[in-house]
Formats: sequence, C-alpha cells, structure tokens
Amino acid sequence: MSKVRVRFAPSPTGYLHIGGLRTALYNYLYAKKHGGEAILRIEDTDRTRYVEGAIENLIESLKWAGIEHDEGVCLEDGKVVQKGDYGPYIQSERLDIYKKYVDKLIEDGHAYYCFCSKERLDNLREEQRIKGKVPKYDGLCRGIPLEEAKKRVEAGEEYVVRLKLPKDRDIVFNDLVRGKVTINSDEMDDQVLMKSDGFPTYHMAVVVDDHLMGITHVVRGEEWLPSTPKHVYLYECLGWEAPTFVHLPTVLNKDRKKLSKRQGDVSVEDFKKRGYLPEGIVNYLALVGWSPEDGEEILTMDELKEKFDFDRVGKSGGIFDTDKLNWVNSHYIKSYDLDKLAKLSIPFVVESGLMTEEEINKDFEWFKILIDTVREAIDKLEDIPEHIKFIFGDIEITEEDAKNELSQEHVPALLDSFIKIVKSHDEIDMDVAKGLMKEVQKDSGVKGKKLYMPVRAAISGNVHGPEMQNIIYLLGKDKMIERAEKIKNSL
Repeated sequence: MSKVRVRFAPSPTGYLHIGGLRTALYNYLYAKKHGGEAILRIEDTDRTRYVEGAIENLIESLKWAGIEHDEGVCLEDGKVVQKGDYGPYIQSERLDIYKKYVDKLIEDGHAYYCFCSKERLDNLREEQRIKGKVPKYDGLCRGIPLEEAKKRVEAGEEYVVRLKLPKDRDIVFNDLVRGKVTINSDEMDDQVLMKSDGFPTYHMAVVVDDHLMGITHVVRGEEWLPSTPKHVYLYECLGWEAPTFVHLPTVLNKDRKKLSKRQGDVSVEDFKKRGYLPEGIVNYLALVGWSPEDGEEILTMDELKEKFDFDRVGKSGGIFDTDKLNWVNSHYIKSYDLDKLAKLSIPFVVESGLMTEEEINKDFEWFKILIDTVREAIDKLEDIPEHIKFIFGDIEITEEDAKNELSQEHVPALLDSFIKIVKSHDEIDMDVAKGLMKEVQKDSGVKGKKLYMPVRAAISGNVHGPEMQNIIYLLGKDKMIERAEKIKNSL
C-alpha cells in the first residue's frame, strides 16, 4: 500500500464550521495513525462566495485545535504561504492546470462545449419540475460536431464545458463507511466541468488536484456522495486510478437536522469565544459519529491518533449534544495546567468588568487561586464571571438556606468571634486562611456545620460553594470584616 496522503480542502467562504473541523480532524487522525501525510488545500474556484480573511481564519482555527498539516497552505508572520512539492495549493492559482485536462477530455470525446443560455436552462428545469422529473441538462449540445463548437468558441460565443456521461451505465465504487455504492449514469447530469468565467467547477478541480497531489483517501462529508460517481468516471476518462472514498455522516443537532446558525453556535470561532478548550472540542468532536472499541470517552489527541479508524464511523448522522460537550470540556478544565487556564481566563474576567487586565497582572498568583477555586464548577471559561462575582463588591443574602443559617440564635456571637479573629491578623495569606476557622472554633466554642455554614453565608452569601480557606484568602481581611459586620448589624 502506498503512503497514506489525505487532504482537507475547505472553501474560504467564512468561519470554519464545526462539521468542517470534524472532517479535518478525521483526515488528520487517519493520516497520523498510518504514518501518512495531511495536506491543507484551499478550494476557492467559486469566486462569488470568497470572503476576505477566511483563509487566515481557517488556518488559525485548525492550529488552535492542534491539527498541524504536513504541507499545503499555512501562515508565516501573519501571511498566507504554501509549503510542499505539489503546489500551488490554492485552486485559483491552478487554472492553467485545469484547462489542460479539460482540453484533453474534449479532444478525447469525454466532454463537450455547451452554449445553452441561463434562460434556456432555467426554463428547462422549471418545465421538468412541473412534469415531476428530476431537473437535469437535456444534452442539447452533446451532438454539436467538435470543429463547429470550436469555431463558435473562437467567434466569442459564451460557453461552459460539460462531462459527457455514458448512457445507462452502472458506476460502482467502494466507500469505507458505506460499503459498495452503485449509481446508474442515467440518474445523473452532464456535469459542468468548466464555467464560462474560465474557472473549473469543484468536480473537475477536485479530481485533478487529488490525483496530482497523490491523495490516497478522499475523506469528506456525505453531501458529496451523489457526485462521487461522476468523479469516479472522470478518473476513468483521464486514465487515472481513483483514490479510496470515505463519506462522513453529517453533524446534526438534537432534532436530527443539519447543524445550522439558526440553532446557535456552529463555527469553531463561536466555541472559542465561549471559552471551550481545544482539547475538549477535539475530544468531543471525534465522538460525534465515531466511537473507540473500548468505549472510552475522554481521549487525548495522541490516544485518538492511536485508536481512530473508519471502520467504527457510523453511517447515520452524528448528534452534536452541547450537554455532552460541556461534560467533556469540564473534564479538561478540572485537570488543565493552572497557569495556562488562568491566562486563558483573563479576557472573560476583563470583559465582565470585574477586574482590569492591569489588576490581574499585578497579583497573578491571587488570580490563579481565584480561577482554581471555581474550576470545578464550570463547563467553559465564559461561566467564570458568574462563579467569581461573589468575591467582588457587595453581596445579597437571597437564598433561603443562607437566611435560615444566619437566623440561628448563636450567630451574632459567632460573627463577633469571627471578626475578632480576622482583625487579629495583619494580613490573610493562604497559611492564615487554612487555620482561621479553627481559631474561630476555639474562640467561639462553636464547631461543625453550626460554625461553617453561618460564616460561609455571611461572607459569601451562600451556604454551598468552593473551599472555605480559598474564600477566606480571596476576600482578604477588610472585605471579610466589612461583610461580617454588615450581616451582624442586620440581625
């Protein structure tokens, strides 16, 4: 078997869709498992949908996810460059290559010039729809002699080039996910291969590029499955061996409909902005349509490379379940390197207005403990402000449990004792924070829940939450005294 070479070939039409990231991931995992190479190619032949900056975003999103391609398009010093022996890797820079092969198909009788106007084609499709037929080209220009067609081209008549499909022929190929696929040529259209603007369609460009770049496995979404017989036939017409095809199930929402912007987040950028970790996204996405033999659900990139294969990819659409994503992501947040997690959290805290970047950097060790204190409670970094806000400003006692704890008879004397002990310390460092409640216990004679619950309610507004020593350290001397006195005076 020749060395595995796969490609991810997105169109630069906007932000990378989460389904596109999964396709890139599956390509990458398969290549790495088999010691192969992954290529990033840009399919930009549809110039009407091109979005400025989309290529840069694609590359950055893939890099963020830890998907590093071996060759193709990449960024260097913020500029798009191309690396590898099979370039150019941007289709709009390969027009001469496509023209050469389109001309060959015409000369060999496998393609033909079509001069039908848009108006005629629109009317034809409408007429077919009314009659309940599948709209397709009727082959009007198939019979024009080649010499006559060339004269019309030379005279400046507008044209496209179409593939000349054989009549009533079964085209068969094997798919690693779907098995044997057979489609009769009569069910297909004479596909446009070259548009009137001189740009190839996807169908022409993808076959030429995949062959010339030595692609062994074409891994893409199932929406391309109906087009694959045309591609298989094109390989045959050009005298080339077709690669192995792999058509992945669509990523669906919980209603089993295709994931779309109408239902919320769909781009990688959306998930980055909400504070999902790349490790969480990649781990979860790998499981949307695939599962390892051992049933493990928490898998690092290295473990995914080792375990991934197409024989365990399902035929039906993979359901994107945000609750499951949150569960996977929370696992990574709990075990993430604290220094890295704190740095990633900065924008979310700054945006909330609770702290400025200057304040965070001034006492980064304190900030790290703040993030460490709440990491067990969050699914994604955008959740942090809600969980840390009790440390800042005033608190309101709104919870019934907290009100009940503070209404007990012994609480005023307990808070007096707490305030006295806090005041006895010059500052509250972590060592003091660890032993402070034992000092209060000794001074007040109160212990257990009767000690901890009222004090926690008085200084945090809640009877549940992070470790008490962390709350004491994070609040500091002045804030604890202020809050405890305010509560005591209100009793």
